[in-house]
Amino acid sequence: MYEVEMKVRVDHDRIRTRLAELDAVPTGTVRQIDTYYDHPVRSFADTDEAFRIRREITTTDTATEERDTTRVTYKGPLVEAESKTREELETTVGDEDTFAAIVEKLGFEPAATVEKTRERFQCDEYTITLDTVTGLGEFLEVETESASIAPAREGVVDVLSRLGFTPDEQIRRSYLGLLLESSES
Repeated sequence: MYEVEMKVRVDHDRIRTRLAELDAVPTGTVRQIDTYYDHPVRSFADTDEAFRIRREITTTDTATEERDTTRVTYKGPLVEAESKTREELETTVGDEDTFAAIVEKLGFEPAATVEKTRERFQCDEYTITLDTVTGLGEFLEVETESASIAPAREGVVDVLSRLGFTPDEQIRRSYLGLLLESSES
């Protein structure tokens, strides 16, 4: 399965009207804390891969209860130049601390942490996300999962264009890459 995605920098207040015009359905807001790991014998930066543990905190409708979920994700290298498409493998983990300890015992080392708040919307089979990333600012992502890349990419481009953006405006770097790049300058 591939995650087909395009991301642009955007002012969230400006885009909300467009989301309403598309009849995008709000599906909730989550806070995510992603810890990325370095492989013990190869450089993920060189191979364009990523391995992370994600803690996701979802506030329920009552705004008094929170639900925690932890997932582990492997992301393969980008597979095409037209979008930010990668193979993605993901599963839930029952005990974040124990899993992190196992990963570190196997030689993986924490490399960086990315924190963001994500406001999600659904538009047909596409997820539209307004991301506020600590240290980077506001972004819009349009994504879908598919076994077939080209039709999925065309659909993502269509949604992105209906929101007022072109594929030429997309950012193909991950938030991790953008954060690391900004810390080097």
